[in-house]
Amino acid sequence: MTAATSTPSPRRAERMTARAWALLLVVCGALFLEGIDIAMLNVAVPVISDDLGVADHDAHWIISAYVLGYAGFMLLGGRVSDLVGRRRVFLGALVVFIGFSVLGGVATAGWILVVARFATGVAAAFLTPAGFSIVTTSFPEGPLRTRALAVYGAVGAAGFTLGTVAGGALTSVGWRWVFFAPVVIGLALLAVAVRPIRADGPRASLVGSFDLAGAVTATGGMVALVLAVVSASEGGLSPGALAGAVLAAALFVAFVVVERRAAAPLVRLGLLREGLLAHAGAVGLLFMGAFFGFQFVLTLYLQELRGWSPLEVGLTFAIMGADLLLAPLLAPRLVQRLGSAVVMTLGVAAGLGSYLLVLRLTDDWAYLDLLPSLLLVAVAFALVYGPLTDAATEGIREDEHGVAGGVVYTAFQFGGALGLALVTAVLVAGDGPPALADHTRALLVPAVATGLALVIGLAASRRQRRLTRPVG
Repeated sequence: MTAATSTPSPRRAERMTARAWALLLVVCGALFLEGIDIAMLNVAVPVISDDLGVADHDAHWIISAYVLGYAGFMLLGGRVSDLVGRRRVFLGALVVFIGFSVLGGVATAGWILVVARFATGVAAAFLTPAGFSIVTTSFPEGPLRTRALAVYGAVGAAGFTLGTVAGGALTSVGWRWVFFAPVVIGLALLAVAVRPIRADGPRASLVGSFDLAGAVTATGGMVALVLAVVSASEGGLSPGALAGAVLAAALFVAFVVVERRAAAPLVRLGLLREGLLAHAGAVGLLFMGAFFGFQFVLTLYLQELRGWSPLEVGLTFAIMGADLLLAPLLAPRLVQRLGSAVVMTLGVAAGLGSYLLVLRLTDDWAYLDLLPSLLLVAVAFALVYGPLTDAATEGIREDEHGVAGGVVYTAFQFGGALGLALVTAVLVAGDGPPALADHTRALLVPAVATGLALVIGLAASRRQRRLTRPVG
């Protein structure tokens, strides 16, 4: 039994032991790896496309392929980690992630890179829910888990916010380092991951306990839906987008039918009615969609309208990494006082303030003009990411934490894809190359999405108060 899961005296249980910190370092490192991997590409895609001869209208697949693999297989990854063993799935997925990152780094053609990115996304879809459930099952509910999830959330958010800095710097040296840097980090994590993570029990038999039909319909529906969003961002309601949407709807209906009849369903449908999982998933989808859209539009504004280099843009976003310091200091204390849903909602409000401020954008904004919005984004991530994942597992059985993590991180990833698609559609809706007015109009999308997230967060706060209210 690890130090993180033993049950000594109450005072001792409140302290993080060296082995508990080591376990947290490993799973946080994996989440940081996933976040920084996709964020670095946002800066590097133009250079990669030029070098490999990828056409402008196909360049988005370097990112979209990863999103397809990630969002499409996340629920399956969460369920497999619960059945087969979290440690086995975590370590196996990390090996696959490393292997296909190497393939991406040595790719000599665009199609090879796209295949590598898809496979890397699939690996992340197994890695992330396994790591999340390792945290929630290794730390007992209460102050220790709250502290662990605050650190976990801060590191994960830092991967998204600092990835652009690393991407700008590495692209200046050579774009292939954008793929080789995650390989180095992954190998280091693999070397230290074996000891601190608790060994799995006997391997579960998948025969009779694994819902294959549910896995196929859920994964197929998610992939079709993401494909429809990507197609719509390229050509509006094109035949391809409509076909993808219809196929996704049909597969999701089939999924519901399968899950109602399955003896051991992939996702127990009643799970979404328990605790705050549905609220947390909806907030996560809208929050991450708003952030991805905000960062994308600002990147284009700074590079195309202001003429800044990728490195300058990356350094501009670096201040958002302050959430790495803010989250462990603020989130655990606030959660103890107010509850995870309230803290999550306060973070969403900070994000809304950021996106409203940036609507004042003019054609001569400098770093100091952007600074208030970037600082509010850091506060938003510090208060949302960890408390949201904490809220997602509140009231959920421990043996379903992997599925709960899959639901939340599916929402994160699909939210990012949806946010990018929507801001792109708004950005190119005008005549000619996007101008300042087009960028400002596109920035309304993050503001509206965060406003909706705020409404859902308030509803989650009320529900949490009802769930925790003493009876009698």
